[in-house]
Amino acid sequence: MSDVKPTFDQKDVNDNKILAALSYIGILCLIPLLAKKDSKYAQEHGKQGLIMLIAWICLVVIGWIPILGWLVFFLGSIAFLVVSLVAFIKCLMGEFWEIPVIGQYRSKINL
Repeated sequence: MSDVKPTFDQKDVNDNKILAALSYIGILCLIPLLAKKDSKYAQEHGKQGLIMLIAWICLVVIGWIPILGWLVFFLGSIAFLVVSLVAFIKCLMGEFWEIPVIGQYRSKINL
């Protein structure tokens, strides 16, 4: 887990928090990644949203496995919904919340 929490310019946060919040709505994570390359706030949220999208796709594939996969998919879907809502709300509040377990991988994405 990365111990360094990114810092953002307050103007950047205020100007881009609505667009950055799209990062936590599935494929819409690509919008801040492609449209706001000059915004560190939107990029960090977009990268984290992209990691969530990739993890969601993996969860869907696991869900194809009968019985155990269905159970994992069901419980994972509830967890993803909760995490997405928390991240979405924090983003709109102008805060950055690193998602536990998967959030650390956003620093490995270079776009």
